[in-house]
Amino acid sequence: MAEEQRKQEIREALGAGARALTSLREAQEKLESARKWGIADLLGGGFVIDMIKHSRMGDAVNCMETAKRDLQRFQKELGDVEVPMELRMEISTFLSFADFFFDGLVADYLVQKRIAEAREQVEEAIGYVERLMAELKQIV
Repeated sequence: MAEEQRKQEIREALGAGARALTSLREAQEKLESARKWGIADLLGGGFVIDMIKHSRMGDAVNCMETAKRDLQRFQKELGDVEVPMELRMEISTFLSFADFFFDGLVADYLVQKRIAEAREQVEEAIGYVERLMAELKQIV
């Protein structure tokens, strides 16, 4: 691969990484909001709090889907410069369903646990993408 072409591939990977970081940070923000509303729900929030929490969880799921697509694009671009990456993120839709219809302490706790797991995955992904981008910037 010619040096200029390699630099172009690295620049493309950096752009994809920047988009992935933006969407990951947005997902992180939405998950934090869902976590806070989930705590309010655990403390006896009622129907309105439950609806707000589910709205925030829906926002978080949408942001995570965007982040997932952006990470897949980043992974593809990294493949062009031979840097491997595997990340996996998911929030269980069953737990959201169970929480909404069987609004009990156990379901609320499980949803909080899933939100916490998703937040950890997002934070790990942010750190990983930041490290890869720093390495790519040193190459350019």
